[in-house]
Amino acid sequence: MNGKTVIVTGCTSGIGRETARDLVKRGARVIMACRNVEMATKLKDEFASETGNNDIIVRKLDLSSLKSVREFADVVNREERRLDVLIHNAGTAEVFRKKLTEDGLEATMATNQYGPFLLTHLLIDLLKRSAPSRIVIVASCMYRIASLNLENVNPTGSLPAYLYYVSKYANLVWGLELAKRLEGTGVTVNCLHPGLIDSGIWKNVPAPLSWGVQLIVKGFFKSPVQGAQTTIHLAVSDEVNGVTGKYFADCREASLTDGVKDPAKGKKFWELSEALVELQPSDPKI
Repeated sequence: MNGKTVIVTGCTSGIGRETARDLVKRGARVIMACRNVEMATKLKDEFASETGNNDIIVRKLDLSSLKSVREFADVVNREERRLDVLIHNAGTAEVFRKKLTEDGLEATMATNQYGPFLLTHLLIDLLKRSAPSRIVIVASCMYRIASLNLENVNPTGSLPAYLYYVSKYANLVWGLELAKRLEGTGVTVNCLHPGLIDSGIWKNVPAPLSWGVQLIVKGFFKSPVQGAQTTIHLAVSDEVNGVTGKYFADCREASLTDGVKDPAKGKKFWELSEALVELQPSDPKI
């Protein structure tokens, strides 16, 4: 990855941290896009010490805030000459507490779907100029227990725990539509299921439920290093040169349900998302 620039969102813990670490080892210029800048800076120093690669940048990014997304994108577009890979890794899951963002969006959907949607729009011209380039979206096979209600794409009244799975369903619907719209540009888009991971996301489960969850997580789930491998594969492997609009698990292409692949759903969800993130006439178009 020498000479290539990669953005990894949400890389202070879990599979995001291990993805960033691996890419730094491969010689990439890695932009760590994180809410917790202090923690990210400590990891940056750790990565540089481990690898000898000092080409690591820490940037503040809160995907739940449309303002933060725009500020981050402005800096990247102003200061970076190229962007070879954009990895949408950041994710959150509220379990019981309903939470709205400053923009009036449901917090889980904002962080996991609408923030990435806006960020991709704002960085698309840089990705096109850097082609062949890649967009990698970390989804989940657990989308299968959810659905996407196009009559209520900002589900502020829904059970928060369920909305994590809805957001992963939305990631896939969006990813397939994005791939379709970017055909012929040299920018590929692929989604993935990393596996069930022993990561920080399970810390949101309150006691006493968390006690049983932790036993299962520690006993049966993948480590973050194992869970990062499919993300890394889609970011760096020559095997996926030119491959777009696909879904991967364990570094191999996997199948999706017909509902997720419905092109009418993808088109409608895209249009609704544009309104939710308040795209401006001056913003880049996809």
